[in-house]
Amino acid sequence: MKTIKLQAAARADFGKKAAKSARHAGLVPCVIYGGGENLAFTVDVKAVKPLIYTPNSYIVEIELDGKVEKAVLREVQFHPVRDEILHIDFYRVQEGKPVAIAIPVRLTGTAEGVKVGGKLALSARKLVVSGLVENLPDELVVDVTPLQVGHTIFVGDLKFDGLQFISPATQAVCAVRVTRASRGAEAAEA
Repeated sequence: MKTIKLQAAARADFGKKAAKSARHAGLVPCVIYGGGENLAFTVDVKAVKPLIYTPNSYIVEIELDGKVEKAVLREVQFHPVRDEILHIDFYRVQEGKPVAIAIPVRLTGTAEGVKVGGKLALSARKLVVSGLVENLPDELVVDVTPLQVGHTIFVGDLKFDGLQFISPATQAVCAVRVTRASRGAEAAEA
C-alpha cells in the first residue's frame, strides 16, 4: 500500500481558542489514537490536501518530534460552509495487528451484458476491509467479464487473500443495468 509522509508539531494548548488560532496560522489540529497514548499535534493544511482530496487510500507516516508514527486516516471534519478542514483523526497502525481501511474499487474487463447493450454501473467506489498492513492492496480489482444484463456483484461474492471485508456482504459493488438497447437485443433474439 502507498505511503504518504507528514511533518507534525506537537500541540501544547487545547480547546476552542487554541484550535482557532492554529487554523488561522494555516495549521490543522489532529489527533492519533489507538494502541497506546493519544497524541495531539498540528500539520500544515497544504500538506494534508494530497491525502484528503484523492480517491486513493494511504498509510500515513507522521513525523513528530523525531519519532515516526504509522497511521491511517480515520475521520476528517469540515466546516459546514467554507469547506475548510477543521480537524483530522488518525488511527495508529500496530505491527501484527489488522487495520480497517477503505480501499478503492477498480473494475476490469468488458461485461457480457454491456456487449448486448446493458450499462455497467459502479455502486461502491470504496470498500472497507481489514487486514495486516503488508497485505493491503492499493486497490481492489474486480473482473466484470462474466456479468450479464440484470446481474450484480455483491461484496459477499469477492475473495481476496489476507483481507476480510467489513462492508456488508449484501452491499452491491457493480451491476449491469437493463437499457432500451439491451431489451431490443433480447427481443431480436426471441
